[in-house]
Amino acid sequence: MLRIAIQKSGRLSEESLNLIRECGISFIYSSLKLKTECTNFPLEILFLRDDDIPGYVADGVADIGIVGENVLVEEGKAALTVERLGFSKCRLSLAVPRGSEYESVQDLNGKNIATSYPNLLQAFLDARGVQAHIHTISGSVEIAPSIGLADAICDIVSSGSTLISNGLREVERVFKSEAVLIANPELPQEKQEILDKLLFRIHAVQRASRAKYILLNSPNDKIAEISRLLPSIKAPTVLPLAEEGWSSLHSVVNEDDFWEIIEKIKAAGAQGILVVPIEKMIV
Repeated sequence: MLRIAIQKSGRLSEESLNLIRECGISFIYSSLKLKTECTNFPLEILFLRDDDIPGYVADGVADIGIVGENVLVEEGKAALTVERLGFSKCRLSLAVPRGSEYESVQDLNGKNIATSYPNLLQAFLDARGVQAHIHTISGSVEIAPSIGLADAICDIVSSGSTLISNGLREVERVFKSEAVLIANPELPQEKQEILDKLLFRIHAVQRASRAKYILLNSPNDKIAEISRLLPSIKAPTVLPLAEEGWSSLHSVVNEDDFWEIIEKIKAAGAQGILVVPIEKMIV
């Protein structure tokens, strides 16, 4: 049985549980329970505070975990990282009151900065030769300037709406973060084998999320030209249509290149283009 620690509530928790479900793993979830055992995969889920997860994994209480990269680096446990997961993206940023003057990070010399991430902030300031007074607080960091506790804050930002509603503006990006899968480096062989099976499923889900399956009709004399425009694991699948002189081409297109490729194959003579989401993609 492999034991995974995830955040017990919030957006990261929801997206972590969704990933586990997309891997075909079933479990019963209740906000009142701090652990649950999966029914069709040897996995037990622990629901913990996010800043406790790196320590639990490093100490072997949990075998693996999903945590924000910002928390992992702040706790000094970056070496535990196994896989970047691509969701729960955010940034750690410096922000100042909207009406205050700010030209560069040098303006923070001698100022008071409130944050829940003192190590990341200190490293950022040290690299730029800035000496500021860091006040470590947990929660409600945005209120610090308005109550006279600090001249600036350093906190996690997603959309920026919380800063705006508290009269703050973002001035520096300190650290970019996303969800990462971490693991204890001394897993026994039987647990490593379970982790490898889980990673196989995660990779299939990740590849599918970045790809689209497309089907199109092509005149036979245009197949070679259109095929050259289509990326594929090996080559586009070509099937004859009932109408003589026409064929159907099937291929997989990366999300980032999708619209550019669609425009090119349409100009080359493709018709009846269908786009289908991919649930899993195994190569």
